[in-house]
Amino acid sequence: QVQLVESGGGLVQAGGSLRLSCAASGFIFSRNDMGWFRQAPGKRRDWVAVITSDGSTNYADSVKGRFTISRDNAKNTVYLQMNSLKPEDTGVYYCNHPDSVYRWGQGTQVTVST
Repeated sequence: QVQLVESGGGLVQAGGSLRLSCAASGFIFSRNDMGWFRQAPGKRRDWVAVITSDGSTNYADSVKGRFTISRDNAKNTVYLQMNSLKPEDTGVYYCNHPDSVYRWGQGTQVTVST
């Protein structure tokens, strides 16, 4: 069965950096587009970044120029490098197919303090 396991979150000061990882299993990872989503407190879950199976990327305007999505097909893992973090980046971060076709993992909490 499909498993998505996010890790790498934590508490960081504004301006700091974090690198999130998502280990995927149960499907042919290399053939799938993948995305990162976040859910801020009291808000819906929104997409943040997408990487296609051939490595093309796209970002939400709010993170463009600060976040970088990448993937390692040999490790079935997708990453999110987050730089210049802002308090509004706080939330639980999840990975999934961009169409959210897989069961959500537990997510990883990112908290950015002022």
